[in-house]
Parts: sequence; structure tokens; C-alpha cells
Amino acid sequence: MVILGSTGSIGLNTLFIAKKFNLKVNALCANKNSELLNRQIEEFSPEFVAIGDETKAKEINHPRVFAGVNGILEMIDAAYKKDDTLLVNALVGFAGLRPTIKAIEKGYKIALANKESLVIAGEFLDISRISPIDSEHFGLWYLLDKRKPVKLILTASGGAFRDTPLKKLDNVSLSEALNHPNWQMGQKITIDSATMVNKLFEILEAYWLFGIQDIDALIETKSIIHALVQFTDGSTTAHLANADMKLPIAFALLGEVSEPILPPVNLLQIKNIEFRDIDLERYPVWQLRKTLLQKPHLGVVLNAANEIAIRLFLENRITFTDIASYILKAMNKFENIHVLNFNELFAADKEVREFCTKI
Repeated sequence: MVILGSTGSIGLNTLFIAKKFNLKVNALCANKNSELLNRQIEEFSPEFVAIGDETKAKEINHPRVFAGVNGILEMIDAAYKKDDTLLVNALVGFAGLRPTIKAIEKGYKIALANKESLVIAGEFLDISRISPIDSEHFGLWYLLDKRKPVKLILTASGGAFRDTPLKKLDNVSLSEALNHPNWQMGQKITIDSATMVNKLFEILEAYWLFGIQDIDALIETKSIIHALVQFTDGSTTAHLANADMKLPIAFALLGEVSEPILPPVNLLQIKNIEFRDIDLERYPVWQLRKTLLQKPHLGVVLNAANEIAIRLFLENRITFTDIASYILKAMNKFENIHVLNFNELFAADKEVREFCTKI
């Protein structure tokens, strides 16, 4: 397999599963953590290595190092063996799209943790080659078992500010935004969780993966229930598991798992499960759910505006609540955009980013 983003949390969990099941790791790619990448090279002996930050290339202890954006694409090309070669894409943001496109063109099977690939370009990708590394979509797949549902329901944690008084949201700090109530994640996904953009992404992912339009979400504060499915007979099934990405990763890598990956959920220890509605005052971007399901191609607008707004927030140039404002303004401006191919897609992404930098 090829692992893009090997030094992040998904990458580390993927390497754990690879070691547990004695899976060959043919190539590793990191963004800039050369120290950890070198330790991984020593342990897993990959044939190829790539690093996104070209200035770090000389620090990598390997004879075949690819560097930069184009270097990652070249490594994907070089590391391909045959049509059952697996590529794990755990890169963050828009940067993960070109590797996904390249991998599909080359013939890889893809274990996809890069949400943005489907959010931006779902209509142009061969979904049959993609297995999602995502607890919610894994839960949906597990529950569906080839049956036809009436409705899919994802769950959300509510993020860092689910209990913060609304009047205080304008003045929250970056450190507060990164203080997730249930677990530790990277900066971007933690902020996306706090704004509820992450759940909009997952709604679009589910649309492309399962071909169903009736998709909704609710807050489940303990992050034990990851997905629910409603069927025509009136029954609703739920997928419960301890919050650990090793489970969806194991299924994405192995196809089927017949031994314990996680300890089972202790129902008596949980005691109570609390569901909440996604409040539009707290999460104003959630008003876009129906629009995105009706016009899923607008995912390119959502993602580009979100990435610009998050960068400005990280640079302390806008407030936390401004993130939603930027997204809503961009979605209103580009509501009639509809791209027909990858070239138009990348052009649209650039146009949205330029608009958002001038707000």
C-alpha cells in the first residue's frame, strides 16, 4: 500500500493496522514532519518516500525521495504495482484532490480519509474504487448491508462550542476552538467540527458514496453512535463503537475483519445517550444542507471558502463567527456555478478563493 499523510493521526493508525496484520507498506508520504517520517522509514522500509515540504527533502534518510506537490504525484505513479494496490489518502484539504485523481487514473484502490476529494469532485470520481476512512460512513456501510434505506442520519459531536453561550461566540480564541470536547484532532478538522462544516462535508460524501438524497445529521454528545439508518418498515438501526479510527481503517485496508480491533462499547458505563438538534443560531452553515444535497456540485465553493476563512482565522484576521459569514457569502455569490470537468473545477476553486480574499 501507499500511505499519503503517514505522520498524521490517520496515517499513524493506518501503520498500526498494517503492522498488526503484516501488510506491506510500499510508499510513505508526509507533509513536513521529517523526524517522524525517518522513524517510519526505519520501521517499515518503504520502497518510495515523498515529502510535501521541498525544503525538508535533504533531511529524509532514503535513497528515493520525491518532494513537493508534483513529487507526490510522481511517487504515486512510481509506487503502483497492479490493480489491487491500495492508496490511503489522509492528506488534508484541497491538496488531497490531485493525488486522488492521479491514483484513480493509475488504477489504485483508494482508502479515502481526504473528505475534500469527494466534497469537491464527487461527480467526476470513480466511486467504485473508493472506500471511506470515516467513522460515520463506515457506520452507514455497516448498517446498510446492501439493503435500501429511506433515510441516512449522521451524528456530530457539536465541536468545541456546543455548550458555549451564543453571545460569547464572537470573541472565542483559536485555542478555545481547538479544544474539542471528545478527542484530539488536527487544526482544520477541529475547527470544521466547531462550525459544523465537517458535517456538511460528510453529508456530501454520503451523497456520492451511497447515491441517496435524504441525508441528515444530529448531535450525539458522547460520539458513541456514529450513524443511523431508517428503513421502509419503520425501523431505525444505529452503529455504536468506541471512537477510534482503527476500526474503519481496518475494514478499508482488509475488506473484512474477523478479529477484535476495539473493545466493545460498555453500555452500562455510557448510561445516557443525548441527542440534540443542530441549531442554526450556533451553526449557521447548517442552513446549506438542503442546498448542497440539491446542488452537490457546489461542494467546490463550500470547500474553497472554508479553507480561506480558516486560514484567516488562524492568522487572527477574522473572528470565529466570520468563518460562517465567508462561506454563506461565497455560496450566495456562486450559487449558479456548475463545472463540467476537472479543468473547470480547478478554475472555479481559484475564483472562489480570490473572491473570499477580497471580502
